[in-house]
Amino acid sequence: MTDAFPPRSLPTADDVRRAGRHIAGIAHRTPVVTSRTIDARVGARVFFKCENLQRGGAFKFRGAYHALAQLSADQKRRGVVTYSSGNHAQAIALAGQLLGIPRTIVMPSDAPIMKKAATLTYGATVVEYDRANESREGIGRALAEQHGLTLIPPFDHADVIAGQGTAALELFEDVGTLDALLVPCGGGGLLSGTALMARELAEPCRVIGVEPTAGDDATRSFKTRMLQTVPDPETVADGARTPSLGTLTFPLVLTHVADMVTVDDPALLRAMFYLWERLKLLVEPTGALGAAALFEGELTRSLATTGARVGIILSGGNVDLGRVAAWQSRLAARSAIRKSPPC
Repeated sequence: MTDAFPPRSLPTADDVRRAGRHIAGIAHRTPVVTSRTIDARVGARVFFKCENLQRGGAFKFRGAYHALAQLSADQKRRGVVTYSSGNHAQAIALAGQLLGIPRTIVMPSDAPIMKKAATLTYGATVVEYDRANESREGIGRALAEQHGLTLIPPFDHADVIAGQGTAALELFEDVGTLDALLVPCGGGGLLSGTALMARELAEPCRVIGVEPTAGDDATRSFKTRMLQTVPDPETVADGARTPSLGTLTFPLVLTHVADMVTVDDPALLRAMFYLWERLKLLVEPTGALGAAALFEGELTRSLATTGARVGIILSGGNVDLGRVAAWQSRLAARSAIRKSPPC
């Protein structure tokens, strides 16, 4: 197995800027959307960075392309391997297609169908595993060692983190300083890169990571300053089902992130459908984490009192439409329970 970076090197804001130059003209410079209706609802000026409109349908393309482009000619010839439930899988598959690099993707057998289909369409080889009984990291390492592949993990990689941070770099360039920036958190790659740029360009902007309540490992890690794990959390936010932060993202989160919060699945689904209806933007559940925290959490009250300027990264738009009816039924059932009179 070969590595593309020293295992303990932490990326810097300068690395994010370099990544921005490397992916310019290849990754989309995604738009920033505003809504007077949402501003009135929350009492703040809100700016949505639309990474759901990125190539491959998520911010992951930024880090994937940047990381693969840094490989040596021999590494590119041998190929790469990664593991992902969907968005990083698609990103590596697409970036490798553009760069002519063979890629093998380890995906859970229950990954969203459309994400698996897109990964295959981009020409990657998919190796399925049982997330309940097998380790995707172990399978990835074994494949790398067996075939001489370079392992490109989905978040705990300096070049990946630097690439993800370019979304925040563009946001600050487009809208100026912000009082707060809400960022979805799975393994912390996007959150880490975003916080690096906020510290550099927009201090004292408060970068706040948002997780699903069922997968609150990063929130507990942040508050205890000890790495916590939640194995295979049950949540509709499939992009945030990572068990823990990584050896690179954990220290970056501790150093540069202002706070971590969680939202439950019903709040997440309500926020997602609201974005579909009001902004006309197709956002997946994980991508709506920041919006859910703003719409239904304590953040709304604190930010509304100051008329704050708030950024939200809509991290992805790869929705498995086959699950929408089940999500709507779940919300309807919960609403019925709330309205039922007490016995």
